[in-house]
Amino acid sequence: MTDTVQSNDEAGTTDSSLRPERLALLRNWRQWLLTPWTIVFVAPLAVLMFDRPNTGPVVGFATESFVGTIPYIAFAVVLIAWLKAAGAEALVDRAFQGRETQAIMLAALFGGLAPFCSCEVIPFIAGLLAVGAPLPAIMAFWLSSPLIDPPTLLITAAALGWPFAIGKAVAAVSLGLFGGFAVKAMVGVRPFADPVRKVTADGCGCRPSPFKGKPVWQFWTEDKRRGVFRTEIADNALFLVKWLAMAYVLEALLVTYVPASLIVGVVGGNGIGSVVIAAVVGMPAYLNSYVAPPLLAGLMDQGMSAGAAMAFMVAGAVSSIPAMAAVWSLVKPGVFAAYLGLGVVGAIAAGLVFQLFV
Repeated sequence: MTDTVQSNDEAGTTDSSLRPERLALLRNWRQWLLTPWTIVFVAPLAVLMFDRPNTGPVVGFATESFVGTIPYIAFAVVLIAWLKAAGAEALVDRAFQGRETQAIMLAALFGGLAPFCSCEVIPFIAGLLAVGAPLPAIMAFWLSSPLIDPPTLLITAAALGWPFAIGKAVAAVSLGLFGGFAVKAMVGVRPFADPVRKVTADGCGCRPSPFKGKPVWQFWTEDKRRGVFRTEIADNALFLVKWLAMAYVLEALLVTYVPASLIVGVVGGNGIGSVVIAAVVGMPAYLNSYVAPPLLAGLMDQGMSAGAAMAFMVAGAVSSIPAMAAVWSLVKPGVFAAYLGLGVVGAIAAGLVFQLFV
């Protein structure tokens, strides 16, 4: 009897010890299923099962598009790793020094060049607000930084061409200037007179650069910087590969199954209406900055106008969850509403101007 009880206790102990492992396994599977890899593998299998004749075209389109982007991915990965290892983020501090007008202009420019991810902006901006940096310059940086950075510029060029990529970069800086000077005109008005929340959010998923002070462009002279470079190479390569693989699979599905007449009917043509609709739709339908260019390329092939595509991309970047979280966590609702309002107005303006020149 004693042996039986002991055996049962041991069995119970074994079950309880395995239970956390099983739970961890289930969590890992859930995390895997929620990644872009799920779409990369499941979507072609679904086409194979339900529409076998289109399997070859879908897979071939996605593969050819992805392979054509590999040189851009490689260059982008090396560039962002170099900027991180050198500590180039320290340069952004200079954008908020000096006179207010100069600070707005530099902040808008650096917003498009800085190697910040959206959530990494939170602690950076929190520090600037704490030391009294001007809100107009911060708004200029906030509006321009989600739109473009070196890797996004290269991915956009690969998918949509250099004219579109350069147009997006110009739109980013212009939107920053527009927002910065608009807030400057309203600084004395409530809520701009007292914009900062008392409680700020933390817990960014990104890794800020560990280096402060003057950048060291020859990063390979220091062991720690070489380590950061290797880590960033691996992490950013995986990040870009998985998101772009998903993007090109979705683009292939879009081109294959979405009728061109549907796209033309909603956001086709060269009128103001299509640009406004694209901006309004783009705000809630945010797409990752690396996913959006390939999908927009598919939409443009189906009849979406260039101006509407630009408006959609700009509005979507401004309303991304990380970008909105960065603003919401640090400032009061009135300033947050101004951020979104300036973003959608700027997106419409960018689309209309781009439409004129393309």
